[in-house]
Amino acid sequence: MAFSPQFGAYPRTSATTAAVFDAGLRAYMLRVYNWMASGLLLTGVVAYAIANTSLLNAFYPLVQTPMGMVHQASALAMISIFAPLAFVLVLSLGVNRLSVSAAQGLFWAFCVAMGASMVNIFLIYTQESIVRVFFITAATFGATSLYGYTTRSDLTRVGSFMMMGLFGIIIASLVNFFVQSSALQFALSIMGVVVFTGLTAYDTQRIKSSYLQFAYADGPQGAAKRSVYDALSLYLNFINLFMLLLQLLGNRNNN
Repeated sequence: MAFSPQFGAYPRTSATTAAVFDAGLRAYMLRVYNWMASGLLLTGVVAYAIANTSLLNAFYPLVQTPMGMVHQASALAMISIFAPLAFVLVLSLGVNRLSVSAAQGLFWAFCVAMGASMVNIFLIYTQESIVRVFFITAATFGATSLYGYTTRSDLTRVGSFMMMGLFGIIIASLVNFFVQSSALQFALSIMGVVVFTGLTAYDTQRIKSSYLQFAYADGPQGAAKRSVYDALSLYLNFINLFMLLLQLLGNRNNN
């Protein structure tokens, strides 16, 4: 019987079937990465387009203050900041009820909403540093995801530990919202980078494992929908890693 070092026996005994199964796994992972990359591209285009056109005034209009003219978040900006959370909840809760086209449409809408929510980074950081940090994030994400795909170690405990760390970061961030400690924010950014790199490796292995488990049970339609949800988890890891690295490595605008 053909055997996978980490996940056990393949569903068929034929070596030819095992090779076809491996090819299917690679094709599925490529589909997941394509969805994720396309979503990131759409998010970047939306954020850049809003930040560099007159649409910026609708999100962050210039307001006269004692410190001079500054951009302040409008109601539309506040809505855009919380909108991605609503899309994630709908996608997560409706995983078994949504059709493939509905899941795909919500994914694209989520990426657009995420782009609108990230407009403010162009007001805070220089475009050069945003591009630089993006490529640093891509290299970090790619190396970590490759490790998660190829390692024979079981990362389940790592994933559980990272999720605990994530909840800790969320609680500490809420506390820091009132404390406004720059030292605590720096520490949270460092911890966040560690957590999301770990989650990237874990999620990649989880996606691979789930394909090995459900490849024959889901069918083409099920696999198409599952690839969107798997891409969403990797997308969120990338975005969070990017934002945290931007806080650590980004150069702020002088104005």
